[in-house]
Amino acid sequence: MERFFKDPKIPYAEFRYSIRSSKVFKPHLHERLSIGAVDQGQVRFHIAGEDYILKPGSLALINPDAIHSCNADPQKARSYYMLYLDGSYCFKIQQALWQSESFQKMQFPLLHDQILYQNYIAAMDHLLDPEMDTLGKEQILADLTGKIFLHACSKTENNDPVSDHLENFKSLLGSDLESDITLDQLACKLAANPFTLLRQFKSTFGVTPHAYRLNCRLEKARTLLQQGMDIGDTALLCGFFDQSHFHKAFKAATTVTPKEYQVNFLQ
Repeated sequence: MERFFKDPKIPYAEFRYSIRSSKVFKPHLHERLSIGAVDQGQVRFHIAGEDYILKPGSLALINPDAIHSCNADPQKARSYYMLYLDGSYCFKIQQALWQSESFQKMQFPLLHDQILYQNYIAAMDHLLDPEMDTLGKEQILADLTGKIFLHACSKTENNDPVSDHLENFKSLLGSDLESDITLDQLACKLAANPFTLLRQFKSTFGVTPHAYRLNCRLEKARTLLQQGMDIGDTALLCGFFDQSHFHKAFKAATTVTPKEYQVNFLQ
């Protein structure tokens, strides 16, 4: 069973709980910060070129735009929670903790802390409860996120700034998603060498421009599906050639079809 939930009064957070799943994820990324945990079985967690085993008692920490995959051992299903948080929300939490001037990435992919793990599981159960009041959910989510940041981030960390040139390129990749734009067209807008952009983007963000733009399309599709938009219309507005192409890409990234995802939000 796959369960997705997003409270319209807490638009900066999305929750997922998968029960006894053996579905396979291809390497993918999220624009949002992601925090996961298994409560049954174990997961092979691949990120930043390294392999880890995620078991009950630990949290998987995934920074925005980090390529990763989390899959069960062959022939053995797992049950797991995932929490997805918008970057703007995360930055506000960090500012409240230590007056941060920029978003501070989490420093490691696994957090081994039994108490924090239990807090996470309890919090997710509350956050997935449609009958719990909004203020209570907000408090639980802020407390949980703050505790995780205090464990996983360094307030003295000095993240290397990304050049304005690359930030502008990234912004262009994430806009006008229904258009089939070329690398040359993007480079022309920035008066840059397209192959220099290609190399620098992959070196800085660890993902190709094409993969990043595809992820932006899928993130937009999630939002439109949550709003109840027709799946065919969603595919076109997000720049997919047809519904079949959209179906394949969406399932590869989420392990569920667009319809299976959307039904969680149609009440």
